[in-house]
Amino acid sequence: MFAQAAAAALAILFLAGTAQAQVSRQIAQGQRIWQQRCTECHALDTEETGPRHRGVFGRRAGSIKGYDYSRALRKADVQWDAEALDRWLSDPEQFIPGQNMDYRVRSKAERAALIAYLRSLSPPPGR
Repeated sequence: MFAQAAAAALAILFLAGTAQAQVSRQIAQGQRIWQQRCTECHALDTEETGPRHRGVFGRRAGSIKGYDYSRALRKADVQWDAEALDRWLSDPEQFIPGQNMDYRVRSKAERAALIAYLRSLSPPPGR
């Protein structure tokens, strides 16, 4: 009985470790993609051509004080989460007509990696 419980506990720990390793790889891939494709317009902590990306999860679209957002983004009723970011990165103009970003990420896997990276740069909800 004890051996079965110990084996089950080890299996759970192994699966948790494997899942964490997959998340870590996805975040690292997202960081590489972000550095290759996003830094021309965005920075993590300052406003550039585009707004800063650190802390984007949970932020309302168009809400950074002092940044010159399009009217469409200022008026958008969007809270950035994984679903909203996926729709945005898939086709910003279709998601929020009249916005100014003219870049898309067509690959679902690359969008997922970018979103994982951006999530890692944001505090957990409630903090």
